[in-house]
Parts: sequence; C-alpha cells; structure tokens
Amino acid sequence: MKVIRSVQDIQKPLNNPVMTIGNFDGVHRGHQVLFRRVVDWAKKLGGQSVVMTFDPHPLQVLAPSRGPDFITSHRKKLELIEAEGIDVTVVIPFSKGFAQISAHDFVKDLLVDRIGIKGIVVGYDYRFGRNREGDIRLLRDLGGRYGFQVEMVSGIELEGTLVSSTAIRQFIRDGEIREAERLLGRPYEIIGRVVKGHERGRLLGFPTANVDVHQHVLPKPGVYAVEADIDGETYMGAANFGWNPTFGDPTPSLEVHVLDFDGDLYGKEIAVRFVERIRDERRFPGPEALVAQIQRDVETVRSLLAAKNPMALAASG
Repeated sequence: MKVIRSVQDIQKPLNNPVMTIGNFDGVHRGHQVLFRRVVDWAKKLGGQSVVMTFDPHPLQVLAPSRGPDFITSHRKKLELIEAEGIDVTVVIPFSKGFAQISAHDFVKDLLVDRIGIKGIVVGYDYRFGRNREGDIRLLRDLGGRYGFQVEMVSGIELEGTLVSSTAIRQFIRDGEIREAERLLGRPYEIIGRVVKGHERGRLLGFPTANVDVHQHVLPKPGVYAVEADIDGETYMGAANFGWNPTFGDPTPSLEVHVLDFDGDLYGKEIAVRFVERIRDERRFPGPEALVAQIQRDVETVRSLLAAKNPMALAASG
C-alpha cells in the first residue's frame, strides 16, 4: 500500500480512484465493509482503491478537551487498512486551516482536481467541509456536476448492535472485552512501550511489564487474560489494569505478567491483546494473600488461553 502524507505529493490524478474518507479508528467491521466495497468497485474500473484519513484526529485540533482515546494508534490503523487490500492511503495533516475549507472546495480542489475521483463510498452519516456543512445530498449533487458517483453504505448491525467506534470504546471501558472483539472482528489491543514501574511484581515472584497506555482507550479496572506479542513471538499473560488498591497507587497502570518468559522487557514495544476479563481489582490484606490470588489468576489464564489455542499450552510446557 502506498501512503501519501501530503496532498502536495499528488502531482497528477490517480488511476480511476474509488475512495472512502474518515477517521476509521479501530478499523472495525463497519469500516471493513466500506473498504471491501471500495476495493471491489476499483477493480471493476481497473483503478485504485483509496482511503483518505487524518492525522492528528480532527477533534485533537478543534476541541482537544473532547479528543477521543484511540482504539488503534495511527500506525496500527494504517497496517489494518493495508490488510484490507487498499492500494493508496492519503493521510491529511489536519489543521485549523484545513478545517476552514468549504465543502465545495474540498470536493472540487482536492477530490476532483488533485485526486481525480471516479467514485466514493461513504457511511450513512458522512459529513464534510467547514463546520461539517456538507452532507450526502450535497456530495451527490457535486458528483453529478463533476463526474463521479456516490454510494452510501447503511450502518452495519451485529445482533442488534450498531457497529461504531463509539460503541466499541464503551464496551472496552465497561470491561465487555468479548463484545468489543465482536464489533472489531479481532481482540482489542494496546501497543505500548514497557516503562519503569514499582517493580513490586518481581518482589512478589511475578515480574510484570508496565506498559505505557498513552492515548489508548482504557479498559475497566480488573484482571485480564491477555496475549502478548514480544519480538515476533506470542506469549500468554495475566494483566492487571487499575490502581493496585492493595498498595494504593495514585495513578492507574497496565501491568502484564508474561507467562513462560525470561528476559528484560524495559524499553521494548509490546502488543497486549485482551482476551477475557477475569475479575475486578480488589484490596488484599497483605502481600501473601495477593500472591495466592495471583497464582490462581495465572492458572485461570492458562486454562482460558489453552482452551482458545491448545498449541499454546503445549508450547509453554
């Protein structure tokens, strides 16, 4: 997949481009439907499938206090878009100046003159241009004027739940990890660098990796069965997110005990995939009771993840 990070880098129109536009946080099942339609349509035209997205997220620029926590990092989002078979992703460096472009000029100057759009696929609630003044009706009018077609995709529902980034974020915050996975089409994942923690886990006999959760959607505090990707290998893990009430930490943290791993993780970037929530955080009367519970949690994790992937238990043994 070709990634274009500035519209000025588009020196001539693309080849019969069919595109979709959005933030696409999570690249969830609803987004995947849009991408598949774009890919299929572009193939019929003998053209290129194109996604336009934004970095930073518009709310980070226009209303920083309302900027969302992210389901996926920008880098991971691009990887997931590429996995959907998209040919080109145009990343718009969003700014207050860009936000002042009118809906008409956005379509005429950028989509038509520079990209050479032949078709566009949008969700039912798509808005664009200054103050979100453009809607699908205007987009269809401009398509008739400038020679491109518009296709609207209705909201995607799974068992009565509308698939959306907002719904997924709420499921994660509520600890409904399986529901979030159902809408995403894959487990929720936090990718972060391992930073210095309190090192209590090592003293308790269960060393943990303290993972930076900067800008990710934070799960409901508690203990989770997770999978951890480290240097291209996948390990089982028991993760705790929260305030460690036994010790009264002032800020929440994500600490992952990686099973059957012996090595230094400080400074490494690891991916933590949430498979199942095991229990709430709770305060223990002392370290001994906490250690006994961690031992039970680790056995629960082994059972859950071995049932999910029988080869994992064989490999760990």
